[in-house]
Amino acid sequence: MGNSYGKIFKLTTFGESHGGSIGGIIDGCPSGVKIDLVFIQDQLDRRRPGQSKVVSERNELDKVEILSGIFNGVSTGTPIGFIIKNNDQRAKDYSNLEQAFRPSHADFTYSKKYGNRDFRGGGRSSARETACRVVAGSVAQLILNKIGVEIFAYVSSVGSLRLNKSYNNLDLNSIDDNIVRCPDVDLSKSMIKLIEDIKKSGDTIGGVISCVAKGLPIGIGEPVFDKLHAEIGKGMLSINAVKAFKLGFENQDISSSLGSQVNDIIIDKTGKTKTNFSGGIQGGISNGNDIYCEISFKPVSTLMINQESINLNGDKIILKAKGRHDSCVVPRAVPIVEAMMALTILDHYLISKSNNI
Repeated sequence: MGNSYGKIFKLTTFGESHGGSIGGIIDGCPSGVKIDLVFIQDQLDRRRPGQSKVVSERNELDKVEILSGIFNGVSTGTPIGFIIKNNDQRAKDYSNLEQAFRPSHADFTYSKKYGNRDFRGGGRSSARETACRVVAGSVAQLILNKIGVEIFAYVSSVGSLRLNKSYNNLDLNSIDDNIVRCPDVDLSKSMIKLIEDIKKSGDTIGGVISCVAKGLPIGIGEPVFDKLHAEIGKGMLSINAVKAFKLGFENQDISSSLGSQVNDIIIDKTGKTKTNFSGGIQGGISNGNDIYCEISFKPVSTLMINQESINLNGDKIILKAKGRHDSCVVPRAVPIVEAMMALTILDHYLISKSNNI
């Protein structure tokens, strides 16, 4: 029913935004993997609300509790079960949504699909669920580290503020040096101010996250319907508020380019190319170059200003949201993007290995 992701390395999540807890089951994790719980918690801390002045004030500690599948710090090969308790719940902040629908939110579609919905913070449709993805993605990254794959995501735009530099000219180890997670000091200051100004006005703003995966071997990805970029796109588009996915063509529009301008010339037998407009994937299969993609997030649909909407009876109303919400999701979404990249790459790496037995 859409609650699981992956074929061999599979994550199933459960829970709602203001329920007792959220959690998941990771199935297919190989045995013998040293599970670094500090690393997993660090990744959760990068996603959690309440971490800075530009994110939601909800103060969740997001401490992960492992229930199964790990013994003496090492994976056993059996399902890894985990939960994250919701400690800072304020269901009363959403009482005005019991009979109303937020514009551009999943309130309306959930109500029509299921006939019943948890209106507290969006329930299952809340981005709170993505904490589970970060746990599983962190485990995936620990495994990928063993084969030399590194994954970096960073904020490359907020509103009209755009980072027009190649990732090759950025220090990707400095991504977390500022609260907006943009590896450009001057631009990050402008982004922070813009988000603060938008927050004061009660409005929201969107942005773009760029993601780079380095060190992926050649030959990962399946033809025809399971192309690697199609699978990565599916993973990214499953993240709350994501509306667009773009592979390769960094700072360039593919639709207005000539083939002579953007064809990647192969320069040696390892598959290294002179340029990387393809984003490291050709024919749906990794070609040994860096995987590069961009993920576009819409503005958060919960606004602290009056909006026209309807109630359960279809009557027109004026709605002003309450509660604690992000004015821009991209700073907190960076580890989520990294997690979905890791989950997809690891799953297809394991598929590739199984096909070659």
